[in-house]
Amino acid sequence: MQIKVLSDIGNGLVEGRAVITGLATGRVLASSVGLSFWGGVDPRTGTVVDTHHPLHGACIKDSVLVIPSGRGSCSGSGVLLELMLGGHAPAALVFSQDEEILTIGVIVASRIFGLTIPIVRIAADDHDRLAECDTVWIRDGMIALQQPEADFVAPVPPVPAVSLALTPEDREILAGRDGRAAQAAMEIVVDAAAIYGAGALQDVGRAHIDGCIYTGEAGLRFAEQLREWGGRVKVPTTLNAISVDYRNWRGQGVEPALGEPASRLADAYVAMGAEPTFTCAPYLLDDVPTEGEQIVWAESNAVVYANSVLGARTMKYPDYLDICVALTGRAPRAGCHLTPERRPELVVDLSQVGVGDDSFFPLVGYHVGKLVGSRIPLVVGLENAGPGRDDLKAFGAAFATTSAAPMFHIAGVTPEWRSSEQSVSAALASVTVESADLAQSWEELNGTANVSKIGLVALGNPHFSLEEIAAFAALCQGRQRAPETQVIITCGRHVHGRAAAAGLVARLEAFGVAFVVDTCWCMIGEPIIAPDVSIILTNSGKYAHYGAGLSGRSMRFGSLPECATAAVTGVFDSRLPAWLSA
Repeated sequence: MQIKVLSDIGNGLVEGRAVITGLATGRVLASSVGLSFWGGVDPRTGTVVDTHHPLHGACIKDSVLVIPSGRGSCSGSGVLLELMLGGHAPAALVFSQDEEILTIGVIVASRIFGLTIPIVRIAADDHDRLAECDTVWIRDGMIALQQPEADFVAPVPPVPAVSLALTPEDREILAGRDGRAAQAAMEIVVDAAAIYGAGALQDVGRAHIDGCIYTGEAGLRFAEQLREWGGRVKVPTTLNAISVDYRNWRGQGVEPALGEPASRLADAYVAMGAEPTFTCAPYLLDDVPTEGEQIVWAESNAVVYANSVLGARTMKYPDYLDICVALTGRAPRAGCHLTPERRPELVVDLSQVGVGDDSFFPLVGYHVGKLVGSRIPLVVGLENAGPGRDDLKAFGAAFATTSAAPMFHIAGVTPEWRSSEQSVSAALASVTVESADLAQSWEELNGTANVSKIGLVALGNPHFSLEEIAAFAALCQGRQRAPETQVIITCGRHVHGRAAAAGLVARLEAFGVAFVVDTCWCMIGEPIIAPDVSIILTNSGKYAHYGAGLSGRSMRFGSLPECATAAVTGVFDSRLPAWLSA
């Protein structure tokens, strides 16, 4: 058999690095914009549902997907696992930046289910070459742009892997000392360490699990397999919001086809020792990480908040790797666990923008996330803005939606950049944001600027805090909800209990608010969202971005007072607010 080698193919070959080896061929589906599989790709079909993405409407099934990286939600690994087991996955993934979330989905598919697809890391300069191709052929780290006559090989040796130093304890877990679940978890942790380039593992003090979101049978099979193998968490572990209101889904009309497996998934994690907190805002719990504490959190907004606002240390852990770390107590020593990896890589100057109402921080977070990609930003110009905890929550959630970065710094505000004596290198790139830039993002989140009839006011993405519930109750005092407009707040069960004790739940229910706990807007659909709702208003930059693809409705974005007014009048004017149009 004739073998084509590098010299034969010449300019018709792109040489990359095989992150996961394998053979594949397929049509090229390329974009210069990173893609969040959660909220961006339908796990049942492989169709891109993110209405803001250039690939919207395309199907990634059997394609060679060429993108800079994943972005957004940590649940992307779960979506990819569902796609692989359902036969709707890409034939291969090609990235021009480091990427871990989707890669972990393939690692879990290989380790637990015996399925794999190749992943190749290429130079940024090669992205456009691939984007111009109709079809490519992949063998490990090589990509042929024209069909080879036969198999092809590279005459250059592979890049040597980083040597991972394991402790005797690590090796005993790998050998099965603590049972099959811990052994399988450690195998995945070791695989992940290679992806992150970690030279060692480290202890962690706590975990927050995002893999408890039900994306389909694959994630349920994974969790129940670990449980059946005797899995037990080794560190205090909390659970993210799940896909249903655990205690109330039947009364809400949710179909058993969703309610039962989603509950089983939650039960599997609780059986492994996790606490049923069921919140996407674990930083609102009583016991929160301290500055410098090494933790393992998944859920994109929680990761960003922990790193940026609390000063704790976690990478943006993908679904499934989170529980593997919790079962072993060991994590790759890499990324934001390390001080050098937390330094800013880009300055974003907001000094030319005036701070407006409470829609300012989620809007700015959304816009900054689009600017930075995977780079950690230092935001300057907000030193006197005085953002509170909920402002930073809203900023971080929107930022984590549009970027792949695990954290941000705000000069004079966040703990690692609070001192006025800190400075950055003059060589660090800088970008200035102006009001016109934010206006463009406002219009992106709102679509056509007009007065719209609002069918649903959706609040609590991430979960509402007690202070946000109190603020909305004050805005609704003495008013009555428009009969044709739903108003729903999602929050954690712990916050709901405190709000009920303070009388806030009764006040808001009298106004016409419905509360949903344990789940949040990234998982809510019909019948909780009434079938006749066509337009949803939210004060969340995160949900304004994801909502159209997840709910099939048009989205509008505004401040909390505007949400209260729309709840009363049933309409919302999505034209630029005065503070932004000025």
